Amino acid sequence: MILVTGAGGQVGQSLRQLSAEFPELHMLFQDSASLDVTSRKAVLRFFGEHPLTGCINCAAYTAVDKAESEPDRARAVNVQGTQHLAEGCSRLDIPLVHFSTDYVYHNSANRPLVETDRVNPHGVYARTKLAGERAAFRQHPNTMVVRTSWVYAPFGHNFVRTMLRLGSERPELQVVFDQVGTPTYAPDLAKAVLDILQQLRDGQIRPEHLRGVWHYANEGVTSWYDFAQAIFDMRGLSCQVKPILSLQYPTPAERPLYSVLNKAKIKSAFGLHIPHWRESLAVCLAEMG
Repeated sequence: MILVTGAGGQVGQSLRQLSAEFPELHMLFQDSASLDVTSRKAVLRFFGEHPLTGCINCAAYTAVDKAESEPDRARAVNVQGTQHLAEGCSRLDIPLVHFSTDYVYHNSANRPLVETDRVNPHGVYARTKLAGERAAFRQHPNTMVVRTSWVYAPFGHNFVRTMLRLGSERPELQVVFDQVGTPTYAPDLAKAVLDILQQLRDGQIRPEHLRGVWHYANEGVTSWYDFAQAIFDMRGLSCQVKPILSLQYPTPAERPLYSVLNKAKIKSAFGLHIPHWRESLAVCLAEMG
C-alpha cells in the first residue's frame, strides 16, 4: 500500500485519477484534513497503523508569494512535514518519492539544468523546498526527489486556468517573456512516478535505484508569454498577449529567469517517454472541455 499525501493538490488528484491503471500499487490517499504532515506524532502513528510499502509526498506549501509573509507555515509543511514522512519511511524501510522545484537553482547557467548543478534558492518558498529535500535525505537515504516546474492540470489553481479565465474576460493581457522554462502537465508527472514504482514492484529495479535528485518536466522550452499565447491559440481566444519584462511585473518572491530542466537522467534510468509541452497542453484543454 502506497501512501499519497497532499491528495487534494494537482499531482495528488492526478495520481488518484490514474490509480485504476495501477491496481497492484494499492494507493491510500490522504489530504491535510485526514493527515497533518506537520505533526510528527500524527505521521508516525499513521505509519504504525498501516502496512505501507511506499510514500508519494504531494503535500507542499506552494503559494510562492504568500510564503514571504508566512515563512513559518511554509517551513512547517515543506521542511518539517517532509522530514516526518521521511522518518516514517525510514522506520519501515520503504521508498519516499518527494516533489521539489526548479526554483532551488536560480543560477546563471544558460543551458538546461542537470541535477548536479549549483543550487541558489531565492525566497522563502525556494529555500524551504531545498531544506525539505535535505531533511528527507538526512532522515532516509532511499528518498527520490523529483524536481519539476510550472505544474498545471485541468483542476486546481494554475497558470492555464488563470489565463483561460482572464483571456475570456479581457481584450489584452501582459505576460512576462524573460522567464524561460518548461510547463509540466500534472498527469504526465504522476504517470511517470507510477511507472517507476510499478517497475520497482515488478522487480525491474531496486529501491536504491530511486535514490537522489531527478528532473521531470515536459519536453520543450518556452516563456510564460509564449505559453499564454499557445493557450489562447489552442482555445481560439482573441485576447491579445503583450510581452513584458519581469521588472515590469514585480512580485514579493523573485522567480528564476531560466529554469529549463534536463530530463536525460530520468529518461535513461527508467525508460520514460516524456511528451512535448504543446502536446500535453492540448490534452489538458481537451480534458477541460
